[in-house]
Amino acid sequence: MIRKTLTLAAALALAAWAPPARAATPPPGRLNVVTSTTDLADIAGAVGGNRVSVVHISEGYQDPHFVEAKPSFILRLRNADVFAFVGLDLEIGWMPLLVDGARNPKIRQGGSGYLDVSQVIPVLDRASGNVDRSQGDVHPMGNPHYWLDPENGRRIARLFRDRFVQLDPAGAAAYRANETAFEGRLNAAETAWRADLATIRGKPVVAWHTSWRYFAEYNGMSIVGFMEPKPGVPPSASHLAGLMATIRRTGAKVIVMEPFYDRRTADLVASRTGVKVLVLPPSVGGLRGAPVGDYVSLMRYDVAQLAAALR
Repeated sequence: MIRKTLTLAAALALAAWAPPARAATPPPGRLNVVTSTTDLADIAGAVGGNRVSVVHISEGYQDPHFVEAKPSFILRLRNADVFAFVGLDLEIGWMPLLVDGARNPKIRQGGSGYLDVSQVIPVLDRASGNVDRSQGDVHPMGNPHYWLDPENGRRIARLFRDRFVQLDPAGAAAYRANETAFEGRLNAAETAWRADLATIRGKPVVAWHTSWRYFAEYNGMSIVGFMEPKPGVPPSASHLAGLMATIRRTGAKVIVMEPFYDRRTADLVASRTGVKVLVLPPSVGGLRGAPVGDYVSLMRYDVAQLAAALR
């Protein structure tokens, strides 16, 4: 935590005197869009086409809760016409300081480029009652990993369409056509993986983190347990013992986890229960060697890999 604080302080100090970086300025006439994640960046680029210039802050192989602040992020935000972020406190550990350092009124709350994407999402797991750190890494406003449901991918695309039309009315026809084309690609992919969804539906699985809740809502897999006893809390020996009992009782075949978690504990559970550890990318660009360079390919890959593991 000390190292991250110092890094942020250094970044903000640089931002205080550094002039706007001309290399980060998009070609004239384009909207300069910055997103917090690769998933939002890909969808924004699909909708915006050649009328937008899009960059993202976190990489798909990183845990988006924990992003190392860099001076370049502040410069990107300083020049942004739009800053789109996941919301629901996913970026709370780093976003406020970067936005403050950018000194760009467009991307502050209430500004024309401030885009909290969660506002168009039916949010799962909203906390009830008082929430504190004893409950783990709980997001009081709800689970922020909503892009792993393709229907939310459509909602995100429509949100970008509407905001881009608002900011660039001359491009309205292009934005609408691009958004329709994006939904067409996603619809075709869903038709192609329908058989995989039938394989997945109702099958018991274990997930590492609650990030797979939206994916489960979409594909019908039954999450019978989590490797984490509470979100963000490492599993204890007693928790693992109970989880292994659950695996044997339910017949779960797979532990689903992200690539940025240490899989040694999952491998231990697998060695004692016979389940398979399946590392799936949760975001665009999230797994080296996997064909997940865009949003539709990400969803196609994750559905196919899960179905294959459950056959």
